[in-house]
Amino acid sequence: MQDELIRKLPFSMPAEQSLLGSVLIDPASLTEIAGLIHEGDFYLTEHRQIYLAMLELFRANNEIDVVTLIDMLVVKGIYDKSGGEDYIRTLTEVVPDALNIKDYARIVKEKSVLRQLIDACGTISEAAYSEQEAVTSILDHAENLIFNIAQGRDTKNFRHIRDVLKDVYGHLHELNTNKEATQGTRTGFSALDRVLAGMGKSDLVLVGARPGMGKTSFALNVATNVAKQTKKAVCIFSLEMSADQLVNRVLASEALVNSYALRTGELKPEDWEHLAVAAGELAGCDILIDDTSGMTVTAMKAKLRRVQNLGLVVIDYLGLMQGDGHRDNRVQEVSEISRSLKIMAKELMVPVICCAQLSRGPESRQGNKPMLSDLRDSGAIEQDADTVIFLYRSEYYKTDEAANQDTSIAEIIIAKNRHGSTGTVNMGWNGQFTKFITIENDQEAE
Repeated sequence: MQDELIRKLPFSMPAEQSLLGSVLIDPASLTEIAGLIHEGDFYLTEHRQIYLAMLELFRANNEIDVVTLIDMLVVKGIYDKSGGEDYIRTLTEVVPDALNIKDYARIVKEKSVLRQLIDACGTISEAAYSEQEAVTSILDHAENLIFNIAQGRDTKNFRHIRDVLKDVYGHLHELNTNKEATQGTRTGFSALDRVLAGMGKSDLVLVGARPGMGKTSFALNVATNVAKQTKKAVCIFSLEMSADQLVNRVLASEALVNSYALRTGELKPEDWEHLAVAAGELAGCDILIDDTSGMTVTAMKAKLRRVQNLGLVVIDYLGLMQGDGHRDNRVQEVSEISRSLKIMAKELMVPVICCAQLSRGPESRQGNKPMLSDLRDSGAIEQDADTVIFLYRSEYYKTDEAANQDTSIAEIIIAKNRHGSTGTVNMGWNGQFTKFITIENDQEAE
């Protein structure tokens, strides 16, 4: 009775043998399944080793047949000189031709996915039974395991350098043929992109400023630019403003209509025309807004995983986010949030822009310019972020007429840049349109 309860892991011997036999019969068929099947998809260790030897021969442009394959396996110490030949010859007799190699590969892959699911369920069950972690952490880990399997990524296995080298060479070829690929995701502000070289995949970009400096407007300007340029989905989490308020700001910036007039409804006939054009363009952009208050990183991640063709995430702002677990103080909670945001950016492979308020340090400092030490609540924010950008406008601290001019100079201070240089970029700020503008012939201060 006990033997009947023993379950065997999903595995198809005929499919694995037929797949390897097809490659021996027609080595060119390897190109049809090389991107689909990896050595880890084979259940039997011997089959994994045979498949790896085939790939090595293929990459070296050597002929794949019984003789060369056995020689490779002997060199690797898998077979001795007197053994293995009979089994390799048996593989060629399993199938008459390689016409159905894709079907064999599909079966091998499906069995591999089932084994990964069983392994993931065991890990999830063990974590749940132990009760040593927060429920939200277990849920997030469980969802992450299943999501990685669905995306064809097995996070538990090492990646051999040969596989990584293939990806690196492919990326280098793309950079060589497409120079724009080196720029990453552009902000849409040419002066800023020249310093940042764009926002890289998996980058956590922190935009810090004192209240009223325009950090939300800056993030929305970048979000709109990215949505227009890339045609990818841009997700905005607004923890401070409602979706209606957010769209009002975006409309004011894109239509160049006074934001105050937009709020009061005192619009001129030409304003309606500009709004109609801007609304038409924005409706064609894939911009998704979530104005849920007190969001956690786990909740954000769960929503973002369901978004197709994701290109950018914007969070406004860090101070209103909640941690997944209860912490003794806010410093620990913010440290956990910033670390989780960086991990989220890496898992989703898209830039994440997060706005953050600064402490009152700039007010007591001569010149009032922000510094990294002004980041509130935790020094971990500075450590986790790939890029830290501060916004500074001198007229913010003035009380005379100069502070009320329509367009003023805003300093975009790149205080940290993991991928390049730091410096300051001067841009125009039009408060009535809540819009940042690139200044021609700008000079970058080192």
